[in-house]
Amino acid sequence: MRVLVVEDDAVLQNGLVVGLGLHGVTAEGVGTCADAIAALETTPFDAVVLDVMLPDGSGFDVLRAVRSRDDAVPVLLLTALDTVADRIRGLDDGADDYLGKPFDLDEVAARLRALRRRAVGRATPTITWQNIVLDPVRRTASENGEELGLSRREFTLLLALVERPGIIQSKADLEALLYGWQEEIESNAVEVHIHHLRSKIGRDRIETVRGLGYRVRATV
Repeated sequence: MRVLVVEDDAVLQNGLVVGLGLHGVTAEGVGTCADAIAALETTPFDAVVLDVMLPDGSGFDVLRAVRSRDDAVPVLLLTALDTVADRIRGLDDGADDYLGKPFDLDEVAARLRALRRRAVGRATPTITWQNIVLDPVRRTASENGEELGLSRREFTLLLALVERPGIIQSKADLEALLYGWQEEIESNAVEVHIHHLRSKIGRDRIETVRGLGYRVRATV
């Protein structure tokens, strides 16, 4: 899951980015409304953690800008403005969830996972595909009760593919899930991770669509 964190407090922003990373989330941080809108116009994210009080405006302005162009990206408002009126305003402006400060990082991660489940139309916390069970909370994958021993990035790749079976996902989209803006990416990074993943789950389970990307079958 790739998440945009919009928070002007540098320490808090960094804590969210690093902390969510420990939960298997690729998080990118910005500190202004302008940077948030620019990032959301140019980059696909699975969710947004949005502070309301920003130096160049309100997070509500960002929220309205996003929804005005029919962008359905799930938004979690994270703010010290925690009155009932503030919560109602945020939800009516298009937020999907609301969490007041101070907050627990584990709860932020859990709420993001819940938003992701709803976004992809999944009701259960675990995903089962071809006898493989993926647990996004524990970041584990098993087949017939046996742990597959996937690395963090291998798990992220497999989760992204099985959440959308039958859909081709480009190398660029998969890179965006695995690496942050400031991380250097080797030209064959995705291919290497796919190779290692295939060695653990079976080569034929991930299809390479030449010139387009990768996908897994919708059925066994």
